[in-house]
Amino acid sequence: MGKPFRRLGLAGKLKRLLLWILVVYISIPLIIKLCPSIQAKLVFLNFVRIPYFIDLKHPSDQGLNHTCNFYLEPEVGLKIGVWHTVPAQMWKEAQGKEGNWYDSTFSSNHPVILYLHGNAGTRGGDHRVQLYKVLSSLGYHVVTFDYRGWGDSDGSPSEEGMTSDALFIYDWLKQRLDKMPLFIWGHSLGTGVATNLVRRLCDRGSPPDALILESPFTNIREEAKSHPFSMVYRYLPGFDWFFLDAITANNIRFASDENVNHISCPVLILHAEDDGVVPFHLGKKVQITTKKQCFMNHSSL
Repeated sequence: MGKPFRRLGLAGKLKRLLLWILVVYISIPLIIKLCPSIQAKLVFLNFVRIPYFIDLKHPSDQGLNHTCNFYLEPEVGLKIGVWHTVPAQMWKEAQGKEGNWYDSTFSSNHPVILYLHGNAGTRGGDHRVQLYKVLSSLGYHVVTFDYRGWGDSDGSPSEEGMTSDALFIYDWLKQRLDKMPLFIWGHSLGTGVATNLVRRLCDRGSPPDALILESPFTNIREEAKSHPFSMVYRYLPGFDWFFLDAITANNIRFASDENVNHISCPVLILHAEDDGVVPFHLGKKVQITTKKQCFMNHSSL
């Protein structure tokens, strides 16, 4: 007599569990629609600081012992953290040097890369540090920073704020460079910032020497729809209304597919075919749009 009752109890618990899963599944889209700021946080992920417990004031703790940490103010009262890694050839000379020495190295004959990182983490992320080391070993200055709201930078994140910060750092660099090439490198979400920035530079007639896009996407709506986190809801009726409209309600667009039509400098696109976060086909679409723009520019000559 006991076994049937136990089976019934297990079935009841299973039904209750499935009911809770259904309630959560339905609640999440409603909560995001009612509080679109949640979706903005999920796009930026600036609150995720991986690796944890690192002191961004001391890049040498991350193995960057030829890197200087300093702070700049793109706006009054708004401080952002910046790293400047000199070419590896200057490693010995850099030991014990302060900011003024690092500033003076921009007069060397080494090109400069302004690196714009993606969402989550900080300028001290492990994979980012490894890239700085590679680029430094190839003879480049690498300047990177945390956008407002990231790392130890002040403020709150927004697409406009990220782009303004990048433009400020670019202009700050140009004031210190003579005729050395200055390249802009954006990764993942940073590619959206990079195309925003370079479009503005081209519009004012001062494009960078080149733009490098690593794992780019067409625009934030297409990227959000293709993201692994969207898999559970992608085919839900009203997905765009619940999730994607909540992103654009925060004035987040990152429309690289539009921006590249206004970019006149050389563009290099890097994208892994097995990228699990930013699908390869989105990078391919950016590349196709870029090639069309290059053809149009050459046709007008």
